[in-house]
Amino acid sequence: MGIYARARDYMAEQGNPHQWGDIGWPPREVIEQDIAAGKSYVCEHEGRLAAVFYYDRGHRVDPCYDRIEGAWVGDEDYGVVHRIAAAASGTGAGRAAIAWAIEQSAGHLRMDTHEDNAPMRGLLESMGFIHCGTIYVREDPEPRRAYEHIGSA
Repeated sequence: MGIYARARDYMAEQGNPHQWGDIGWPPREVIEQDIAAGKSYVCEHEGRLAAVFYYDRGHRVDPCYDRIEGAWVGDEDYGVVHRIAAAASGTGAGRAAIAWAIEQSAGHLRMDTHEDNAPMRGLLESMGFIHCGTIYVREDPEPRRAYEHIGSA
């Protein structure tokens, strides 16, 4: 939970105070549900916790992605990463976690982020993700930029 608190602070410092900060996202209950479902992952570096994230894969695995203002590139099974947070910025842990998820998903991964999350938008675009449109998540009425990666890591 400390990594998520640090991520909320970092996002606010980077001009994105609303994505998680306004709603205290993610709450402990959601993280506990992710862990119980076997969908919470960590990235370690030199024996230390470097990042945490949610990952899942399947057909229509995220109902929020069923409705998009725009169009997805692919229609087959895909992976999703949500609630990704690094213990420290600039370590490459987020990139490593996303690269792992791309590999697990046979190259087909979907992610979303807030318009104000310039660091995440830049990371996704640098990794070959395509901006496909806008989606809305259940937790927050703010729109999210939807991205898709199809291909190898």
